[in-house]
Amino acid sequence: MELTDLQRYSATATRSAQVVIGAYSTSFSLACKMLDRVSAQHISNIYALVRLADEVVDGVASEAGLSGPQVAAVLDALEAETVQGMERGYSTNLVVHAFAATCRATGIGVELTEPFFASMRADLVRNDHDASSLEDYIYGSAEVVGLMCLQVFRAMPGKHHSDSPKAAQAARSLGSAFQKVNFLRDLAADSQQLGRNYFPGAAAHTFSEAQKDELVAQIYADLAIAREGINLLAPSAARAVRIAHDLFAELNRQIDNTPARKLLTGRISVSTPRKALITFKAVLATISWSTK
Repeated sequence: MELTDLQRYSATATRSAQVVIGAYSTSFSLACKMLDRVSAQHISNIYALVRLADEVVDGVASEAGLSGPQVAAVLDALEAETVQGMERGYSTNLVVHAFAATCRATGIGVELTEPFFASMRADLVRNDHDASSLEDYIYGSAEVVGLMCLQVFRAMPGKHHSDSPKAAQAARSLGSAFQKVNFLRDLAADSQQLGRNYFPGAAAHTFSEAQKDELVAQIYADLAIAREGINLLAPSAARAVRIAHDLFAELNRQIDNTPARKLLTGRISVSTPRKALITFKAVLATISWSTK
């Protein structure tokens, strides 16, 4: 059957989102391979919009020569275009169009996009956080992304329990763990290039083993809560989330074994062979769950 103009445009928008996730995140690309085609497309669409906004505030716009107020205006325009796309089902921005299609198909609303853009905006105006502002930032920048992905998993066919409050808490905890791991992985770049200090009382130049240990423990706790919710998802979603969970658990383990001062000299990563092994084990684990 021949595609309509809108169907062809939407398919092109989704392919553009897949290019973004492929270029910026091997971990999420790997996890998406475990999903059915439609769900994988939705997750790619979410990630692409998140990545687009993140790149605006993390230096690409500034590197292109935009001033601080101009960068803020670009972010405001992106949020406005996103909200309009969600309302209309159409955007001239291919990434926004793909994201809007996912929102309309899965029930993602402005109650999740508003805190996300608020956190992105905070990166433009706030370099240091206290406990309260950090909690708000992590919710908007990461936990709501977990909730967006959960909306996709809830729309999947078959018997599962992703509507439960436990699944929502797990999604938020996984997003929180991801963000905290990325804070520690990017400690050098955030402090030296962007001038940001996310952790209260933990400036990069004084970052200690005790502070690192406390944060690593928080991440382990978040991951434990997240893992409890994985078996509430549809089998293919459980496999995808388990892979992402276990990859970040490995990153946290490596951070745990790395002296605090060395986090300022490089970025921790998981080797390709190790990723393959983690993926294999995660698939086996979720297959055993689904057959019980």
